Amino acid sequence: EMKYVGAIDQGTSSTRFMVFDESGSVVGSCQMEHEQHYPQPGWVEHDALEIWDRTQSVIAGGLKSASITASQLSGVGITNQRETTLVWSRKTGRPYHNAIVWNDVRTAEIAKNLEGKKGQDRFRALTGLPLASYFSATKLLWLMDNVPNLRSDLSSGDALFGTIDTWLMYNLTGGPSSDSALH
Repeated sequence: EMKYVGAIDQGTSSTRFMVFDESGSVVGSCQMEHEQHYPQPGWVEHDALEIWDRTQSVIAGGLKSASITASQLSGVGITNQRETTLVWSRKTGRPYHNAIVWNDVRTAEIAKNLEGKKGQDRFRALTGLPLASYFSATKLLWLMDNVPNLRSDLSSGDALFGTIDTWLMYNLTGGPSSDSALH
């Protein structure tokens, strides 16, 4: 029986699922866009539940397009929009806040304050990159300062933090369900 590989491409404006055969040819695909939210100038957010819904839909559509079932997949890879950041409840799986998108600049002041005497290069030796609002750490700091109870829930382990690939993996492996979850 032929085996296939699936790929989830969760991008800034859409989610796509592609199915590849053993020769690497695309044999099925499906794509859906998701809404962009702009609560203030320079702020960009996504509804993580909408992204999860779209991901499930495009997987089903891609499998249908390829005329295969999920059991015929040898594996699934995820590529995503990099530093888009969110925090969700370990118990319920519900996000505390919309995901803050990679190109959101609300944390520019946080990044500037973290620079200290070494400037943008303060953490370059550790990370290989300059400090910027692009990175998830500044977004997490903003969320902890602006979302009620988040800081204490993170400290107690009741909240989980990650980028979109982490969010998708959490849900693909069972989400908050204690019966089927792999985490």
